[in-house]
Amino acid sequence: MNKEIAALAEKIIAKYTKGAEQAAVQGIIPYTGSGAEWVSSPYDGNGWWTGGFWPGLMWQLYAASGSDLFRQEALRAEQLLTDEFRVFSALNHDVGFMYLLSSDLHNRLCPDKQAEQDTLHAATLLAGRFNPLGFLSAWNGGRPGWAIVDSMMNLSLLYRASELTGDPRFESIAKAHADTCIREFVRENGSCNHIVIFDPKTGEVLDRPGGQGYAPGSSWSRGQAWGLYGFVISYAHTGEKRYLDTAMKIARYFIAHIRPDGLTDCDFCQPVDEERIDNIAGAIAACGLLHLADLPESGSEAPFFREAAMRLISALDTLCADWDPDHMGILTKCTAAYHQDGAGRHINIVYGDYFFTEAVMYLAGTDPAPWFPAK
Repeated sequence: MNKEIAALAEKIIAKYTKGAEQAAVQGIIPYTGSGAEWVSSPYDGNGWWTGGFWPGLMWQLYAASGSDLFRQEALRAEQLLTDEFRVFSALNHDVGFMYLLSSDLHNRLCPDKQAEQDTLHAATLLAGRFNPLGFLSAWNGGRPGWAIVDSMMNLSLLYRASELTGDPRFESIAKAHADTCIREFVRENGSCNHIVIFDPKTGEVLDRPGGQGYAPGSSWSRGQAWGLYGFVISYAHTGEKRYLDTAMKIARYFIAHIRPDGLTDCDFCQPVDEERIDNIAGAIAACGLLHLADLPESGSEAPFFREAAMRLISALDTLCADWDPDHMGILTKCTAAYHQDGAGRHINIVYGDYFFTEAVMYLAGTDPAPWFPAK
């Protein structure tokens, strides 16, 4: 680990020591930092899909520092999330994000039978969203045929359930969905659709709307990042080359569209005079690229992937990180969606901080690797 990465890791730990204390005082799961306080999710309370990134961040910091402050804060947030099992109505395919980073990281770092059971509970809920025609239904509210590329990251929960139980059905569902995503989401040039709408009775593709991106057919940058990292993860769990090939294809496309300053536009096809940056996309992509770079199978492209990852991390740190100890959160200029600002435009968003931290801690050698097979 070089001195710059070590120093950056220490800055994150110091910044979030105060942040964890403040979250405990407020008693919420933070979504965004606003001055000296945290603000909770804009929709669905603790059932909002981003809730798992806060305890995931705490577990990352616990693994890096050993501080019990972070462990206790992770456990506090985990309880709020497991309470959502009884509410149920807000839970969707994003239970992967919610419980892999809370109950499963808890069980990995501090073995706990109840945390393992909660992880399997969530995995069973996700498996229950599988349409036998080959896809996971993303959302509730009368949209049984809607699937989104974000789901590639949630598949980790299914792989983990097969690992914990020895039951191959969870992994089979994950692979069936990943194969559908290769066929219906990933374009020839390596870009990805955000949403594909299937007829839930026949499996026929009905539409491919723009979703959180600029327009149908455009390239929402975070969608590209979810696909890039998600296929790296599916390759790690299965060893099946089509997933690696797809990850590398998306990676090349993403790298070609990184801005000259190292930041990431919200959509790679947005108008040239429109400044909408999404640093969450850059942080997620950096994680995926680092893992790609460390795969022997990446061959001569490994330095290309690593250089791009380091360029993204450096730009996030030097151009868009708020290191003021009295401000909650680190990354600025995070944007939830291109056209709808209800969940935030050019603000701090905690899951941006999560992936930024994961990338740094991976380089520092302390990342507990929640998305990957247990060691």
